[in-house]
Order: sequence, then structure tokens, then C-alpha cells
Amino acid sequence: MPVVFIEKQTPQITVLTLNRPERRNALTIELLTELTAEIEAASADEQQRVLILRGAGAAFCTGLDLKEAADPKKAHATAEMVAKTLITLSQTRLITIAAVHGAAVAGGAGIMSACDFVVAAERTKIGYPEVRRGLVAGLVMTFLRRQVGERNMRELLFGSELINAQRALEIGLVNRVVAQHELMSKAQKFAYSVLQGAPGALAQTKKLIKELSSSSVKEDVDLALKYHLQARGSDEAREGIAAFNEKRSPKWIRP
Repeated sequence: MPVVFIEKQTPQITVLTLNRPERRNALTIELLTELTAEIEAASADEQQRVLILRGAGAAFCTGLDLKEAADPKKAHATAEMVAKTLITLSQTRLITIAAVHGAAVAGGAGIMSACDFVVAAERTKIGYPEVRRGLVAGLVMTFLRRQVGERNMRELLFGSELINAQRALEIGLVNRVVAQHELMSKAQKFAYSVLQGAPGALAQTKKLIKELSSSSVKEDVDLALKYHLQARGSDEAREGIAAFNEKRSPKWIRP
């Protein structure tokens, strides 16, 4: 069973489905590698113009698979694949749409945030609980600061509480909130709206949006990766991840 399911709905629209429903689509090296490869493949197809990303099962994506993340030998590989996936997703020439339901947490919220447009089901929970695992949400911070402003970003990262879809809409983290049964139809409606635009004009518009930023996503991700890896190798991360896997509260050592 592939961990990313590919469906070409039309010659111009591809749907990629994260397909680890038994683990709430938690991110592994395998899933990230396959997802990146499929984004690149769709981008290389000259007919393709829109990419819709969704999750199978009960949730869109709940972030890193902390069972795999508990292996210190895989820390660098996992972090680098998250960074590569976010860069690939954010820099593709395709217009990207995240259709989010259930939960989009940590790295899952980062993948959502790297998309051009987000439609969320009404009961979706979104958040960045990394500090509660002894981690730093550096990679996803790259997109948060562009989308919700510094004040809201501080609330999300420091408080690390999950917010509902309506609050995410209020702060600019998602574009639309819809009933669960309307999720894909609304994503497809926006996709067809995109297709009414001239391909060259859309590509130039997306390119200019990137160039108007004071620093590139690649520069920000490279800096964030340093902080992320520093945290991944810490005693706090080992304790936070162990506590999650053992279903207990972490025992932080106070400085």
C-alpha cells in the first residue's frame, strides 16, 4: 500500500492523499520522500497546473511520527526531509490547495501552511505543540510568520494549544471553513477557479509573491533547520518524545 496515493482528476489537477490513516498520517522518512517525489513529478508535467493535498482517514496529518523520531540515528534524516518537503511544496510552480480535516498538527500544520490555499473542515484542530515535546517549531515558523503575523505566531508557539478552524480563519491560517462533506468540493471549486487564469500570468504572480518577501523560504528554512536539529539532539526532546510515546506527562528539568 503506497503511503501517498496519487489521483489525476483531470489533465490539469492532481490530488495527493497522505495514506497512513492508521497513524493519522504521521510523517515518516518514507512518506516525506514519496510526497516530495510526487510533487516534483506533478510539477514536471507541463499539463499540470493545480495540486490538491489531503489526508486519508480521521486526520489530515498529526506531524512527525514520534516512534520513528525517537530513534536518534534518524533525527537528521527526518529533519532534512521535512525541510526538503516544505521547500518543494512552497516553491512548486503549481497552485497548491490543502484540504484539511480532523487535525493538522506540528509538521502537518506546516505542510498545510506551505500551500497557497487552505480549506478546512469545521471541526478541524490545528496547532504547534512542539515545545511540549522539547522541540522547536522552526521549520513551520517560516510560514507562520508570513501568514499570521508575529503576535499570533507567538500565541500559537508559546501556548502550543490547538485552535479550531474558525480561529484559524480569523488569524489568516486558513482561507475557508466548510462542512466536512463539502471539503473536497470546495477545494475543487477553487482549483477550477484557478484554471480560469492564464497559466503564464499565474506563474508570474506566484513568482512575484515569493520575491516580495524580505528573505526567501529556502533561506528561512535553512536557518530554522539549524534550530530544529539543535533541539532534536537535546535531553528535552528525548524526554518529550519518550513521554508522548509512553502516554505520560514529561518530566522537565528546570534550568
